[in-house]
Amino acid sequence: MNLNNIKPGSGSKHAKRRVGRGIGSGLGKTAGRGHKGQKSRAGGFHKVGFEGGQMPLQRRLPKRGFKSASLKYNAEVSLKDLELLALEEVDVLALKQAGLVPQLAKVVKVIKSGEIARKVVLKGVGATAGARAAIEAAGGSLA
Repeated sequence: MNLNNIKPGSGSKHAKRRVGRGIGSGLGKTAGRGHKGQKSRAGGFHKVGFEGGQMPLQRRLPKRGFKSASLKYNAEVSLKDLELLALEEVDVLALKQAGLVPQLAKVVKVIKSGEIARKVVLKGVGATAGARAAIEAAGGSLA
């Protein structure tokens, strides 16, 4: 094999379709666009979703749902995560450094998922009713 006789694989290359080049090509005269109408004209097309003037589907359907912009500032931590975190006092900064909550988080809440057996003091961190009961049962507190 030499560089001068390398060829692309059969079927990998094909000629671009040349339209409007005479009757013999099979795509002469109207160039595969049919007769008249918007789709036959140069530059004549419509926007996505256009239904010929009828109210488009995306405007016929009702608007639904809402996603709060403040959600990215809220974070949750489970009791299981607090158990694994080897700290006596837990605050938002400690949780960020441990990588349990994102750096953007401003409001952190502990949820009752898993068990906790050791004493933990929460400072500036909220907790659900179930999580609060579990922390206090283990000898911890919320400040």
